[in-house]
Amino acid sequence: MFGVVPKTIWNKINPADENNMCNWALRCLLVEENDRLILIDNGNGDKQDEKFFSHYYLNGDDTLSKSLRSHGFTEDDITDVFLTHLHFDHCGGSVKWNKGRTGYELTFKNATYWSNERHWEWATNPNAREKASFLKENILPIKESGHLKFLNEGEELTPYFKTIWVNGHTEAMMLPVIKYNNRTIVYCADLLPSAGHIPLPYIMAYDMRPLVTLEEKTKFLKEATLGDYILFFEHDNSIECCSLEVVGEKVKMKEKLMISDL
Repeated sequence: MFGVVPKTIWNKINPADENNMCNWALRCLLVEENDRLILIDNGNGDKQDEKFFSHYYLNGDDTLSKSLRSHGFTEDDITDVFLTHLHFDHCGGSVKWNKGRTGYELTFKNATYWSNERHWEWATNPNAREKASFLKENILPIKESGHLKFLNEGEELTPYFKTIWVNGHTEAMMLPVIKYNNRTIVYCADLLPSAGHIPLPYIMAYDMRPLVTLEEKTKFLKEATLGDYILFFEHDNSIECCSLEVVGEKVKMKEKLMISDL
């Protein structure tokens, strides 16, 4: 998760357990705008077998379905599913088994699913290194259902929902930029999976183009600091959001926040 950074350093901020594993979140975001209910990413889902999930030691009682219901919604209320990218831990909940477990169906049957053409091509014709992250059962049924649409770079999903495209982690990953209560919230996906990844050298070994990630992080952190952005973390187990500040020559976390604080 921290690439070339030695464990003796990163272990101080994200202590590993006896299996040399860290605990991470799969935090989605629900955006309500007028008559649209936009879900950003949707976690692992539950289609894979016991062997698959045994590698990840899923824990806790939270589920996407329970979280939706706690806010008065169900899967059928979702109008749009925005997929930052198609790695299994970001889009696995898009598709579920049908009742007879003979095939697949959309989890959010009334929703339009949003990706982009460049990333879709990358995911459906994957390179050997990234192939294990792109599971066809998570991806192909979306297109087969007729619910898939592509965004173009620079195109807005809504007037309050724009995107930043980055290419270091994977080809054409999209980061939602959301205007809310006069603040700018950026859903950081895997550009900055956690607050621990704010320092520039902290780049995941999963990234296809780490030097591109370095350039993208440098540019983004400067923009985020100048614009007083709120960073929303998909994978940080304890910090939901934060603001930033410049200390000396480095960008650092300023304040830990929750969406409810805004």
